[in-house]
Amino acid sequence: MGRKTTNVVKCCPTEGGGVFLKSVIVEAQEKLVPEMMATLQQRYLVLKLIKTSGPIGRRPLADTAGLSERETRSVVEALRDQQLIRVAKEGATITADGDSVLEHLGPLVELQYGKNVLAKRIKSYFSIQDVHIVKGDSSEPGGSNELLGTEAASVFANRIGNGRIVAVTGGSTMAAIPKHLSCYPGAEDTVFIPARGGVGDNIGQQANVIAATFAHTCNASYKSLYYPESLSEEAHAIFLREPTAQKMLELYETADCLLHGIGDAKKMAAMRDSDEEEQQLLDSRSAKGEAFGYYFNDAGEIVHHLRTVGIQTDHLKRIPLVLAVAGGSEKAEAILSYLRGATKQTVLITDEGAAREIVNLLAND
Repeated sequence: MGRKTTNVVKCCPTEGGGVFLKSVIVEAQEKLVPEMMATLQQRYLVLKLIKTSGPIGRRPLADTAGLSERETRSVVEALRDQQLIRVAKEGATITADGDSVLEHLGPLVELQYGKNVLAKRIKSYFSIQDVHIVKGDSSEPGGSNELLGTEAASVFANRIGNGRIVAVTGGSTMAAIPKHLSCYPGAEDTVFIPARGGVGDNIGQQANVIAATFAHTCNASYKSLYYPESLSEEAHAIFLREPTAQKMLELYETADCLLHGIGDAKKMAAMRDSDEEEQQLLDSRSAKGEAFGYYFNDAGEIVHHLRTVGIQTDHLKRIPLVLAVAGGSEKAEAILSYLRGATKQTVLITDEGAAREIVNLLAND
């Protein structure tokens, strides 16, 4: 028995070593006391949300975690009794002990969710830099982009390093990120820019506004670009010669990071009030996904793109960090269409619903 156990550990010396052995023990515990893991995962999720969003009140915590207020109250009281969080009038915040618990428990809980298996499969299949998967399915009733926003904020802050020019797109997923972002070292030297013009009538979800929100959160600076999407080819050519456009083009050439969402092609065309001819064109070319003004088919090929000033696909090869953030099982085809042509420095941040459906679609190829 002892010899068998030793051999198992030696099989994975670089795969987290002790984490591998501990995960086997946790799996055995789950079989013996299945309710223990449910409680562990629930408390871990709440503690992680308090760390990234604290101080946070009980009601917004319940909404973000997808728990009832009664469940949230029970979890908060347990975490407070263990001195892992502080509860004050302004909301709950994490303690040093709570931070330590997250650091040591994280790999095990993430493994137990099964997200690591999905993440490794997607990462390996598309040969991209990394995949982060959050709990849940944002396409389900009551689902939201908040967990995606929390994870994206964390990944961005940890990976941006000395990056100084950050391009961001519009959309509800991008809008969910800044409020979860903590100031990282050198944040004040960052310049946030819109990856392209705004989309639709919702001002709060336009790239210019989201870039400004990022800058405000980080005490950084930003640049705006106002570009009407209805410009003719001739007007577009004139616009490109404008000093404002020229300065923005220079920034795109030196961008260190692109933060963008991925949309369903049909929904994005409708949101942009695309005319019937353009929508028929997208249908005839089997467009599935959209990102920063480009439409992709099942094979990841570009089948259409908008005439605009902004990040182009040629820029992606030169941008060190590309964070693609999108979730929900209903978006799986759209995300998959983008991933088939994604550059190797891409980091995908998605949720369990989308990840499982992506793997199912790959299995049926």
